[in-house]
Amino acid sequence: MLVGAYPFEDPDKPKDFCKTIQRVLSLQYSIPDSVQISLECRNLISRIFVSDPVARITITEIKNHEWFLKNLPADLMDERTMGNQFQEADQPMQSIDVIMHLIAEATIPAVGTRNLDQYLIDNPDLDDDMVYPESDSGSNSELDIDSSGEIVYAL
Repeated sequence: MLVGAYPFEDPDKPKDFCKTIQRVLSLQYSIPDSVQISLECRNLISRIFVSDPVARITITEIKNHEWFLKNLPADLMDERTMGNQFQEADQPMQSIDVIMHLIAEATIPAVGTRNLDQYLIDNPDLDDDMVYPESDSGSNSELDIDSSGEIVYAL
């Protein structure tokens, strides 16, 4: 995003995804010479692209890095308002009870809609109405399956 190109992409072979993956794993990234990037920004990028997670810069360190703080609006400087301005401390946005109630409500079909059970194979009412094609062995239990893998029933 910073330079308008993927950092691990090989400039000579941009469509070679195997090479891109190798470059990611070996941390071979490049910043085009034509792009003007401050030393602070280069420093931050070099600390983000570190293979050892223990040695890699943390989110807290990124938020306190001089490049990140440069020209940062004053209202974002206060850590209390940064990222959690809509959330109370140590409280989820909704309680577990409210979330569970919403999930339970979502499983109740709306008035006038059909229940999905009528379309399931295990539904005994569905089996009564089914017409199965006859197979070579004389059994009528085989179903026709189209190219997408969906079961096709004759109605």
